[in-house]
Amino acid sequence: MEPDDLLAIAQDLAQGVRTRGRPRQARLRRAVSATYYAMFHALARCCADMLIGIAKPSRSQPAWRQVYRALEHGQAKQSMKKSALQAFPQSIQYFSNYFVTLQEARHRADYDPASTFSRTEVLRYIGETKDAIRQFKSAAKSDKTAFAAFVLFKLRT
Repeated sequence: MEPDDLLAIAQDLAQGVRTRGRPRQARLRRAVSATYYAMFHALARCCADMLIGIAKPSRSQPAWRQVYRALEHGQAKQSMKKSALQAFPQSIQYFSNYFVTLQEARHRADYDPASTFSRTEVLRYIGETKDAIRQFKSAAKSDKTAFAAFVLFKLRT
């Protein structure tokens, strides 16, 4: 999954592309969900790239896929709420905080029938997600590698 593709779909849904007037709640809800998944897949790709390798010819595809698929929504969210997150640079902290916010919005969008979203709110989610992903990608490789381990593995004390 390409985060940029998911964000483009979310943008189309939120702006009412191919429809007239205000987008329906179903479209806005799907846009919130797609926006969260853009962030989730950006993190999953980072984990796989940092722990297995970026270069396709020299990496094990099965191992890369296994790490990519190992990322769990709940565990990632719980890791990002821990005080140990403060050891990471601001770009990763920003990504983490927004990941938690967006996951909660996605839960409302997907599971709370009484929840509603405005076009403005959804477009803000999309813009802030683009910014969070951009900042996250700019972090040092060593920080992203440490963060991949942080979100994938349980901390044993």
